[in-house]
Amino acid sequence: MFLSEKDRAYLKDRFSKEMINDVKVTVYTKSIDCEYCPETEQLMKELAQTSDKIKLEILNVIIDKNKIGEEIERTPMIIIGDKRIKFSGIPAGYEFAVLVEDIIEVSRSEPLLSPTSVEKIKKIDKPIDIKVFVTPTCPYCPRMVKYAHSAALINPNINSEMIEATEFPELSNAYSVYGVPKTIINDTIEIEGAVPEEHFVEELLRAYNAA
Repeated sequence: MFLSEKDRAYLKDRFSKEMINDVKVTVYTKSIDCEYCPETEQLMKELAQTSDKIKLEILNVIIDKNKIGEEIERTPMIIIGDKRIKFSGIPAGYEFAVLVEDIIEVSRSEPLLSPTSVEKIKKIDKPIDIKVFVTPTCPYCPRMVKYAHSAALINPNINSEMIEATEFPELSNAYSVYGVPKTIINDTIEIEGAVPEEHFVEELLRAYNAA
């Protein structure tokens, strides 16, 4: 069991007060070569029990391949809502709070970014891909993940993914991740560390203008 009775009570109360619409949560796992898949499944099942508005579906990328209809690059992977808000790796430690905030944010369709940032992000009309590398013990990582996930909620042209760096070492090496958070936008713009919201939006627009 991942969630204590105190955790469950807190989540039930918060979700009941703050969630408006149902939220689909899809977990992609596989039976072999996935160290954290069982833990991720269990965590998400426990979380889903705290609100009837969380509609959980767990799919095995091998067994349910025909149903999925597309290749899932990494497991475990959690998608909140549609395909644009992703967690690759178990959302443990500080990232669990981001998962909770994402569910509420998607349920309310209210991004947590400022109105000025929202208006700028809405104008993006080309595909943007954001990867945010994190570790569960990093207290500064959630800020960058929230920026990325909120941007994806605002604009359907934006795809955002949290990647747990230690679970996917080959990917981390490919992107030269030596510290976290590290944010990669369209494989061209790199943001080291946690930055203010305005800086994140500026870099997002710089990647857009360069695309």
